[in-house]
Amino acid sequence: MRHHQIELLAPARTADIGIEAFNHGADAVYIGGPSFGARTAADNSVSDLGRLAHHAHRFGGRVFATVNTILRDDELEPCQKLIWQLYEAGVDALIIQDMGILQMDLPPIQLHASTQADIRTPEKARFLQDAGLSQLVLARELTLPQIAAIQKVIDPDRCLLEFFIHGALCVAYSGQCYISHAHTGRSANRGDCSQACRLPYEVKDSAGRIVAHDKHVLSMKDNNQSDNLRALIDVGLRSFKIEGRYKDMAYVKNITAHYRKLFDEILQERPELAAASHGTTRLSFEPDPNQNFNREFTDYFVQGRKEDIGAFDTPKNPGQPIGWISKVAVDHVEVTLDDAATELHNGDGLCYYDLQKELVGLQINRAESARSGVWKLWPKDAMASFKDLRKGTTVNRNRDMSWVRTLEKKSSDRRIGVWLKLEESPQGLQLSLTDEAGFAATAALALPWQAPKDPQGAHEVLTASLAKLGETIFGAIDVQVSLPRPWFVPPSQLNALRRQAVQALEEARLAGFERLPPGRPVQPPVAYPEEHLTYLANVFNEKAREFYALHGVKVIEPAYEAQQEEGEVSLMITKHCVRFSLSLCPKQAKGVTGVQGTVKAEPLQLINGKEKLTLRFDCKPCEMHVVGKIKPAVLKSASHSPLTFYKKRPTAIGMH
Repeated sequence: MRHHQIELLAPARTADIGIEAFNHGADAVYIGGPSFGARTAADNSVSDLGRLAHHAHRFGGRVFATVNTILRDDELEPCQKLIWQLYEAGVDALIIQDMGILQMDLPPIQLHASTQADIRTPEKARFLQDAGLSQLVLARELTLPQIAAIQKVIDPDRCLLEFFIHGALCVAYSGQCYISHAHTGRSANRGDCSQACRLPYEVKDSAGRIVAHDKHVLSMKDNNQSDNLRALIDVGLRSFKIEGRYKDMAYVKNITAHYRKLFDEILQERPELAAASHGTTRLSFEPDPNQNFNREFTDYFVQGRKEDIGAFDTPKNPGQPIGWISKVAVDHVEVTLDDAATELHNGDGLCYYDLQKELVGLQINRAESARSGVWKLWPKDAMASFKDLRKGTTVNRNRDMSWVRTLEKKSSDRRIGVWLKLEESPQGLQLSLTDEAGFAATAALALPWQAPKDPQGAHEVLTASLAKLGETIFGAIDVQVSLPRPWFVPPSQLNALRRQAVQALEEARLAGFERLPPGRPVQPPVAYPEEHLTYLANVFNEKAREFYALHGVKVIEPAYEAQQEEGEVSLMITKHCVRFSLSLCPKQAKGVTGVQGTVKAEPLQLINGKEKLTLRFDCKPCEMHVVGKIKPAVLKSASHSPLTFYKKRPTAIGMH
């Protein structure tokens, strides 16, 4: 099993982005196929996934295809057909949410549980391992002790744990958000989220008082676990995932390279661990997560609950502070920089907060240095359009054109280290190659011995020529010329010998590449931790129902998308708590003189235009439920038959 290996898992919107992820240090890439992946605008052809898999396998890397939507009954057969096509194209594993897939006729391909499977407990993790899943993407909300507790029940020879370490955060437990479907008919569980969490809301208390106005109270900062990697390894995580299947090439290059550097440092410290693929990256830039779109960073709940996890002022990218407005003219502004060495460029994106704390963009048409540390900037838009822009305003940069241009070019070279040895053979010469992973190949050259004109320099000439591995994926660690006498070898023939040996080594690597073994479910089937599943289990087809029935579940309700929950229900369950973030939590008030006992976890109301949602607080597990009901227009537009495979209606579970 791979439990001594550390896997850096990068996202790819396209195969070309995936190829660059590997070139910048990824051990594995996850990508959507032509359908059934939980990102509707990030689909790729099977042939493109095959092209990506071929590139990955050259480095011993892996490609994971997302098949992580919940499926209707009429989609089961097309999905099964697609899975076989993905396997035949060389895809190494599938990331799934719908347990109905385990009831299909599948090729011998490894299955990984998506974060949409909402894995938060040791019981659920152990069950999924015993049901045949080989890698589990844990919920983003878990703390270090919670991850450690899950690791204790997992057999590392059968199953690995995976965790998101960077990128945008869904405020809900993944797979537990139905607001988009309730309001628009677009299901997050089917890859079409409308992102209600990024909208501004007015927050009212039970007495109708406004406690927050026009705040993005469900919008999280972006995840960044750069400082927690060692701790996450120590609690048993082995696959480290970067979010971003909608992200562009520059993001994937930069963030992959950033974490590759950090993991390489850790692997230097810990010889008992190894990278999950082969080769070393050489970068032409210094990775910096602040350069890409972000809502500022948080490490979320890994080190416990924090007060500053939300991006409440704006869901946009505020960038990094670079200076302040020192003059406002009719057609331009002057900016005094915090660091005089900073350079501004035509096309840079700047921004500032107006008096209402709204982020205002300021794109630069032309930038000119006025004097040391002061720049004149002519914006793309008319000066009159910039609200509250005046002397003293702090300016941030959220787009650096110089950086953008750097990452538009080739920015990394990945090479697998190889030892070369040239020896005499009865027919002439033999070149042997052995790479850092232990793969070996030999090529022969039939050539009569010829004395060189310069016997003293002949050895150096051969050594230098053999070390030139050019556009191959290999880099010479050492060249050994073990010849009993000096040789002259025509350069064209020596180059041909080297090319032949390199090709043979590539073929040996691909022949020796081992596909990941599929997990084997425990027999007889183990019992699911619960006997009763509500809509929160996302059971949307007969095969999923069969799966849970096989594992002892007695009552199975259909998914929310079946549109049989017409009343008020929890449309989102989240570890984020608006009361806590607004300092209105009863636990925060404990022991505060004059406050203790006066703050209660009463419901709050969220209002955005005509949309109204209720926040209810379940304080024992420290969770928040966003409560609402499906819109009549969504109910009317239902295009599929209702599911009726539950046995009886459950009684409602109350919350305070």
